[in-house]
Amino acid sequence: MLQAYKYRMYPNGGQIATLLQHIHACRFVYNHSLEQKLRAYEQEGRKLSCSDLNTRLPALKEEHPWLKEVNSQSLQSANKNLDNAFTRFFREKKGFPRFKSKKNPVQSFQVPQYYTVDFDQGWIKLPKIGEVKTTLHRTFTGKLKYATVSVTSTGKWFISILVDDGAATPDPAPFALDTTLGIDVGLTDFATLSTGEKVENPRFLKNSLQRLKVLQQRVSRKVKGSKNRQKAILRLARCHEKVANQRNDFLHNLSFRVVSENQAIAVESLNVAGMQKNYKLARSISDVSWSTFFTMLEYKCQKYGKTLLKIGRFEPSSKICSTCGYLKRDLILADREWVCPDCGTHHDRDINAAINIKKFALQDQNLVGVSGVERTVKPVDSLPLGRRMKQEAPPKRSGVVHPELFPW
Repeated sequence: MLQAYKYRMYPNGGQIATLLQHIHACRFVYNHSLEQKLRAYEQEGRKLSCSDLNTRLPALKEEHPWLKEVNSQSLQSANKNLDNAFTRFFREKKGFPRFKSKKNPVQSFQVPQYYTVDFDQGWIKLPKIGEVKTTLHRTFTGKLKYATVSVTSTGKWFISILVDDGAATPDPAPFALDTTLGIDVGLTDFATLSTGEKVENPRFLKNSLQRLKVLQQRVSRKVKGSKNRQKAILRLARCHEKVANQRNDFLHNLSFRVVSENQAIAVESLNVAGMQKNYKLARSISDVSWSTFFTMLEYKCQKYGKTLLKIGRFEPSSKICSTCGYLKRDLILADREWVCPDCGTHHDRDINAAINIKKFALQDQNLVGVSGVERTVKPVDSLPLGRRMKQEAPPKRSGVVHPELFPW
């Protein structure tokens, strides 16, 4: 099984210059190769493969001699990353590859092989860079894959090493109704669990917004190109980094607790990118980082042998009574509590939605009365993705919705 280990690096002045040279060279090769691919397709109608781009590297080095001072395998990795970006675009529709900018908050390059790790001395030796002091707070055993060296906007250096430990990926553990947890995410409360527990939204960005505004004003008042402006930019970057670290720590702790306490987790597949187009809620939606939370749940479930279930984004989970299945069509977003006119059950909107998410996920898996099934991670939408509809669209049925789906 593949595992990634991230460590903090402390390079000296000369090593920092060499590392930055590698970053600039890989970014230059990536942008140059992207331009060549676009030009070849527009003018000649042919597609350049990764091997075609690598064969052009020697001529590019002759044209730009400073590229010879950089590890050649790192330059080839830049071409490989570009080729993978085009593959994701055509297969998964992940977005067309764009040119990289030196103003990106995180800059990185890859080292495929020929690097060594010494846990006793506390350093990592990189090709054409040398032994870099590193805090190796965790040890690992296995076959070393590629390493990724990155630097943040605050000047902190990190290295992420991908290791194949040889262990097989654990099979998903059997799950049933009582070992499955439904999660409904929101803005008032970050997450509402089907057990009735509500996880408070920490609002890290909102709590630091006033400080960020002050630091941004100080940056705008400094003379461009001056050292005082660089110092102000560094203070602003550190504040943004603190907010990001707080958010990641919160998401890691919550996702690990949820995965550890349950055999299966049911969530709703949300169109977060589309929801962020609402200018009134875009900042709040970005602050909660639902996509990051779902990504953490997915890889942690795979790592620990748990199951992640997803339901379609158009399921009216909050409008259906979790007790009898009655559909309340006139429920609006402002109604946080409602009473079922059929069975008289008083519902908290979020808790009811979490329970229904769990029931819909189990019903999709045909789990009624069954202790375990094979997992399915692909979301199932009740409507085509091409149709435009609000997040909770009512189905075409009326009255009680499938009471047989709620035998429990």
